[in-house]
Amino acid sequence: MPVKRVDVFCVFPGAVEAAVRVGVVGRALERRIVELRTFDLREYAPGGRIDDMPFGGGAGMVVRVDVISRALEAVYGVPAREVKRDRRVVLTEAWGRPITQGYVEEVASGEDLTIICGRYGGMDERVREEIATDTVSLGDFVMSGGEIAASALVDAVIRRLEGVLGNRESLIGESFSDEEMLGPPQYTRPSVWDGEAVPGVLLSGNHAEIRAWRESQARERARARDF
Repeated sequence: MPVKRVDVFCVFPGAVEAAVRVGVVGRALERRIVELRTFDLREYAPGGRIDDMPFGGGAGMVVRVDVISRALEAVYGVPAREVKRDRRVVLTEAWGRPITQGYVEEVASGEDLTIICGRYGGMDERVREEIATDTVSLGDFVMSGGEIAASALVDAVIRRLEGVLGNRESLIGESFSDEEMLGPPQYTRPSVWDGEAVPGVLLSGNHAEIRAWRESQARERARARDF
């Protein structure tokens, strides 16, 4: 059964809300195809502080496991360790599994989703070991917090749900819909701009040739991207 509810626990809920409550995803939320809730972790922290110095010393601050636990228990009414029995609980960290289209489709077709956003110098390891089911990232680079990664995952998951896109065929042939294919080059009016013309095959009206050209270009683009 596809995901119906998405919860995001983070420091800046407004950043997530602003990123996803727009366009087709925003309309899907308005139509309640899927429900999104965001929670400020500072509301569950002693004095509003969610982090502390790392044991053993070192630079940076670490998000406390008890703050994460308190937040989940307050929202779901069960011990934090038990939340993952009924939901996918995703932690965002720079070293996590890169988010791919295959992973997005796996999440979209599964149970309800909870995302816990990393921040500062990292998250107490016990969050990953005891509370989360997955740890993900946008790639091999470091951001100041997980809100952007959470927003990207939420957007990618929701647009896969039935009824979100006006034309489901938009999902067919788009980038990463096939392991060996990216989206083909796209063109629109004007047919000639500054001496640069649209490929003639796209203006031919021959749908079989157009389809073959697009498939060829998509696979060539995938090969050129192989790095």
